Amino acid sequence: MSDHYDALETRDPAQREAELFSRLPDILRKAMAAPAYAERLKGVNPAAVTSRAELARLPVLRKSDLPALHKAAPPFGGFVTASPGSFGRLFTSPGPIFEPEPLHADPWRGARALFAAGFRPGNVVLNTFSYHLTPGGFIFDASARALGCAVIPAGPGNTEQQFELIEAYRPVGYSGTPDFLKILLDAAASTGRDVSSIKRALVSGAAFPKSLQDEVRSRGVEAYQAFGTADLGMVAFETPAREGMVVNEDLIMEIVRPGTGDPVAPGDVGEIVVTSLDPHHPWIRLALGDLTAALPGISPCGRTNMRIKGWMGRADQTTKVKGMFVRPEQIAEIGKRHPGIGRLRLVVTRSGENDLMTLKAETASPGENLQNELAASLRAVTKLGGKVELVAAASLPNDGKVISDER
Repeated sequence: MSDHYDALETRDPAQREAELFSRLPDILRKAMAAPAYAERLKGVNPAAVTSRAELARLPVLRKSDLPALHKAAPPFGGFVTASPGSFGRLFTSPGPIFEPEPLHADPWRGARALFAAGFRPGNVVLNTFSYHLTPGGFIFDASARALGCAVIPAGPGNTEQQFELIEAYRPVGYSGTPDFLKILLDAAASTGRDVSSIKRALVSGAAFPKSLQDEVRSRGVEAYQAFGTADLGMVAFETPAREGMVVNEDLIMEIVRPGTGDPVAPGDVGEIVVTSLDPHHPWIRLALGDLTAALPGISPCGRTNMRIKGWMGRADQTTKVKGMFVRPEQIAEIGKRHPGIGRLRLVVTRSGENDLMTLKAETASPGENLQNELAASLRAVTKLGGKVELVAAASLPNDGKVISDER
């Protein structure tokens, strides 16, 4: 049996890039039929957006802005042309954000992730993600069924009933959070219940540190991680290579400097921005608020798509200083005013009862004039005073942080 879901996963990266961007103009036309995208992309010629450089010129749509946009133009903020009744299921996530499920097969693109984790047609899968209002349970349910698996729609909690289901149906696979997987395994061990049929798992929705990975493996379960959202479904997933996560097909991922839409240098940590090529519900440069970095080269598993390190924190580092909000976008604006400098990091500390700000700026040409100019820009942009510290080029951590609250 093949180690890959289909031939798309192993095609030449240049071929994939060309194919994705050949489809993008038509996706943009479909998106711009919706009033919110028509307004956001006013003046854009879809036929001209055929490269990453052109895509990077388009504005980002921040996921953090969706609750207000959905409230202003319910239910989908004007980003979807179809009526709610034309979708299969309708969900909500905290915010609230409202998400429709398209009717076509594998609408959340998760079958590939399950296949990479070792799930195969005919397997029985215990799905413990919630089936109530939020799409999590249905994302993994629809993905498993698209792969040809039978699904036990267990949801979270109620371990006693879970054991009855496991002992009756003997599922090979588990999908859910890593925390609940441990709860099940611990409870089974302490009560003498048989969950030995579960040999593989696809986990998401919570941290999965190496210590927990090792413990789960010691119990006989090979667990893989997936990174997804309620808006996009499965974005990236771990493979048997265990070297980062492979980006899903039919998605264009960019990694940008937080607070901007500007792509970072290769290998730098930045915010995940995704463009989906689903004609039924396209997303154009959706900024997820999550940090990651791209890994170089092709995965040893043979999949040739872009790889990322996985989730590396939140990009929205907005903090309050002296009663006023300071945002990553403001630090990015200071950088634009001084194009000769490298990374910037605003460090917020406290002395006694006072908030203090120090802007650290990488430069190969330090000097008092630059220091004074940066201090003036800091005050002009944030309306707050602060110190400026010039540091050596490439000396600040490559962790995606532009605001570090150390109070």
